[in-house]
Amino acid sequence: MAEYRVTSKVVQYPGMGGWYFVGVDKKTSAKIKASQKGKPRVGWGSIRVTATIGKTSWKSSIFPDAKSGTYLLPLKAEIRKKESIGVRDTVRLALVF
Repeated sequence: MAEYRVTSKVVQYPGMGGWYFVGVDKKTSAKIKASQKGKPRVGWGSIRVTATIGKTSWKSSIFPDAKSGTYLLPLKAEIRKKESIGVRDTVRLALVF
């Protein structure tokens, strides 16, 4: 089991639905990509993870961002509400594979 810790700002996708995401930095994304080489992926090249922000943990997936070469973790409204997270907030999260 691998665990990665990330501190990043919350961004809101400007398109339909306005999803919120936390980006994984380039260095950590490269480590994750290397650790997942040859392992099966699910839709859009995503990787299943257990994410934790504050006291809230949930099962999710991180998705590759073709523009930046990093991964993005979507933040559901339920998680944002539980942890009082807004757009442009800086959050610390743990990702466990």
